[in-house]
Amino acid sequence: MSVGPEHDAPRPRTGEGFSDAATLSFADARAEVFGIARLGLTAEGASGVTILFERGEPLAVRAEGGVDAGPVAAWDDVAAGGLRTETIEPLRAWRVRYAGDDATFQLDVRAVGAIAVLEPHHPVAHAGGMAGFDQVVHVTGTATIGGRRVAIDGLGQRGRSWGTPDWSRIALARTVAAWLGEDLAVSLSAIRPAGARHHEDERVAATILDRDPESGAPRASAVADPRLSTTYDAEGHQRAAGLELFVGEEGFPRRAAGEVLCGTTLDLGRLRLQCAFFRWRMEGRTGVGRYDVLARANGS
Repeated sequence: MSVGPEHDAPRPRTGEGFSDAATLSFADARAEVFGIARLGLTAEGASGVTILFERGEPLAVRAEGGVDAGPVAAWDDVAAGGLRTETIEPLRAWRVRYAGDDATFQLDVRAVGAIAVLEPHHPVAHAGGMAGFDQVVHVTGTATIGGRRVAIDGLGQRGRSWGTPDWSRIALARTVAAWLGEDLAVSLSAIRPAGARHHEDERVAATILDRDPESGAPRASAVADPRLSTTYDAEGHQRAAGLELFVGEEGFPRRAAGEVLCGTTLDLGRLRLQCAFFRWRMEGRTGVGRYDVLARANGS
């Protein structure tokens, strides 16, 4: 799939169970502010999910669905749960605003580097029913938290995803990202089929976003054999993780290791989101990223 500006716009809402989403996740390690802002569309309407952490604590956690969206030509037309977005330039620049009782933020989002694509025919897309793409972004702006104004300057990821997931066939879905700089990042998605119980049973897709060492041009390198290991606490929350990323068929893997900085659990009805931000280390660099697990509530 060659990604063009048309892929940045909402997809036609066709068929029962179809969903479409634009998701921003961001981290400013200096300010200790981390957040996720997701706008979604289904046949039932629009939804908005916002999670904001400061200094390890979830200060704003809000989810709203079933909002009447009407005709939608662009994500600028969608608002839910206090969340809105404005497209400045498709695939390049956006503004994201959130207004809630506990916090607000206004962010300028600029894409950097290449695009990580999950093709519709990939085993992960087939297992999860969703295709899409991700871009590393530079995020600047301000947040108001408890009456205090906090400057935001960090990295993150903007993702687009669409399709018809069948949760009767899915046990859980993982989203993992590590942002080590504007010239080094990892994006990983994994789907565990219903009935499976272990990491090795999952379908995994991963992309390394960096620069060609000779030309310096941004590149997206699909990982031929991505391996993810996870350590959990007694309550089943992800606490640490390791990545082994074999890009080619020969040679040593590129490795990354992460540990949790903050996290929370959000009840989404029949689904449960375990959202966490991690500190990542890779190839002598330290960065931040996310590790989310979306699963059927109570294993149902």
